[in-house]
Amino acid sequence: MDPIRIVLRGTQRPTAFCPVCARVDRSPRELEDCALIEVARDAPVPFQVDAAAGGATLHWIADSLAPGQEKEYVLCESVARPIASQVKVAAQDAGPVSVQLGEELFTRYVYGEDVPKPCLYPVIGPFGQGVTRAYPQEQAEGDSTDHIHHRSLYAAWGDVNGSDNWSEEEGSGRMAHRYFEATEGGPVFGRIVALNDWVDVAGNRLMQDRLEYRFYNTPPSFRVFDLSVTLYASDGDVRFGDTKEGGIMSLRVASSMEAARAGRIENSLGGVNEAETWGKQASWCDYSGPVGDHIVGIAVFDHPSNLRYPTFWHVRNYGLMTANPFGLSHFVGEGHDGSHVLPAGEHLCFRYRVLIHAGDAQEGSVREKYLEWIFPPSATVQD
Repeated sequence: MDPIRIVLRGTQRPTAFCPVCARVDRSPRELEDCALIEVARDAPVPFQVDAAAGGATLHWIADSLAPGQEKEYVLCESVARPIASQVKVAAQDAGPVSVQLGEELFTRYVYGEDVPKPCLYPVIGPFGQGVTRAYPQEQAEGDSTDHIHHRSLYAAWGDVNGSDNWSEEEGSGRMAHRYFEATEGGPVFGRIVALNDWVDVAGNRLMQDRLEYRFYNTPPSFRVFDLSVTLYASDGDVRFGDTKEGGIMSLRVASSMEAARAGRIENSLGGVNEAETWGKQASWCDYSGPVGDHIVGIAVFDHPSNLRYPTFWHVRNYGLMTANPFGLSHFVGEGHDGSHVLPAGEHLCFRYRVLIHAGDAQEGSVREKYLEWIFPPSATVQD
């Protein structure tokens, strides 16, 4: 294979350990025996390949770029590949799927007959402790035990053609696991792709979803993963009702992080805590607070391609944070109907990035990491 030259160009701001990609006109098979060389250092860089229409998408993590800086890479045949730490994704028969970054557990994808909706639990922060609530998956000392349906980190909605697929009270629906499309690891990211049926209390299917989690191999000082939620109107029109009880991207922080205790909520507009963030539109929202001896935070980024960007946030001082695009009558006021109908046979996709960091939103560079996501360094391929 002839070498392929790739030029990565920085943005208007510095970036660090940023996932980047480039599309190349080669099949994934042709790239199996290749190395990606950073020219200035004459050093191989770990990369990973996805199949793409008519070619492949090359993924790697750019360790640093100054504003406007260019880095040149060469993709060429090589028998030597760099030894790199791996994101390991391990599936078990009818058991949780674990995700390790290097040798350390990061999270598990929990699903099954006894789980009303799939979730990630635990979610481990940069100091080795969980940043989401243990209850109801486990009992932990000092945990709040309200809202049993707040299962760590998950997707759910409270009015799907009239079915409550948010709470877990009598009469609620559930999300039933169908199968995994992918569970795979690699030097740049690990991936879990799960498909689920959303059913009502009688077991009638309302719609289907496809959840894709992509966990990046970042340094231990912070963690990043992407979540893509695709909703399919597989069984007729789907009406997402106007309710505050739901979140396409939802999480419940560790109890010690609650703003009602010693934590802090902050959004992209500078709003602080529930009084200034609940029901407000913002491109990101961050929840930080103490876990053990450290202050840690977890931020959710809303992608500009999402319906009703920037999303509204159902975020509470007691620890809940959800991206809620449909609850307009609650957030804006009477006369505003936020319901949305997805016609039969069509689909709706939402994209989010989750950043887990040390410190509060400022110390965790949340604003900068958000801009890095929506305005990433650009790659130009020159065959």
